Amino acid sequence: MRQYKQIFEEIHKEIRKVVVGQDEVIDQILIGMMCNGNVLLEGYPGLAKTLAVRTLSEIMDLKFSRIQNTPDLMPSDVTGTYIIEEVSGKRHFKFQPGPVFTNILLADEINRATPKTQSALLEAMQERQVTIGNETFKLDEPFFVLATQNPIEQEGTYPLPEAQTDRFLFKIKVDYPTEDEESKIADIYSSHERTPKLRVLLNKGHLLTMQGYVRQVPIANDIKKRVLNIVRLTRERKELIQYGASPRASIGLILAAKAHALVNGRNHVATEDVIKMAYPVLRHRIILNFEAERKGLTTDDAIKHIIEHAR
Repeated sequence: MRQYKQIFEEIHKEIRKVVVGQDEVIDQILIGMMCNGNVLLEGYPGLAKTLAVRTLSEIMDLKFSRIQNTPDLMPSDVTGTYIIEEVSGKRHFKFQPGPVFTNILLADEINRATPKTQSALLEAMQERQVTIGNETFKLDEPFFVLATQNPIEQEGTYPLPEAQTDRFLFKIKVDYPTEDEESKIADIYSSHERTPKLRVLLNKGHLLTMQGYVRQVPIANDIKKRVLNIVRLTRERKELIQYGASPRASIGLILAAKAHALVNGRNHVATEDVIKMAYPVLRHRIILNFEAERKGLTTDDAIKHIIEHAR
């Protein structure tokens, strides 16, 4: 298991050539990919969300596509459409694949797209396929949707429905850099230095193999029981939470804890893995009640309270 820890340390080292700070964000994106899950990134503009995802795709030698979501974006702009092609005087329909036919799809500002366009991603996110008319097209493996949304400027946005947010394994909060990190960012990107060349450290085959290893990491019965208790408490703590997490959260938390153990060079799941992963797995799956919001509590505060009371 130590070789996996070394691989991820090398990935971090390579990413730091381009992205300063955000180590925890990178870790959680990598863990999400190892679990074959989709990831929602929430943060203010200019915090290197797009840059981090694009850099990861280069290091892993994965095909990368980006969609800038706007209110006039159509579902066919995402999935693709049929076009008429003329060959030897005969016309026939030919399928023109959209940007969803990739390995990493970055959906920038996903909450700016209309619900109809957002729903076009649902089948791809869950089934790893796209249905156009009467035909179904399988997506290449591995496939991930890494979506971003801005917590400010909510005018003209369409909040993601619960059915879609539940399809994301993680919701990752991207914070501002520290003073030292911001100074380094300013030095790097205000100079005339060219963008450093990145090494390819993994490929599709490696990533698919690692996804298989994640599922083989053992988890003790008492730790699995604690995971189930944490998720169950999100439904029972009515003094804090109006709506709790679904069984998909239990599956996601167990998988994420296994991947977190693997990244940290351990061959079994520890309690710290569950606690660390509970926040990104649960924060978009629970809805606080009015009383909790009135007190100024956040979803992370509620998760912390639940973890402390779960046994």
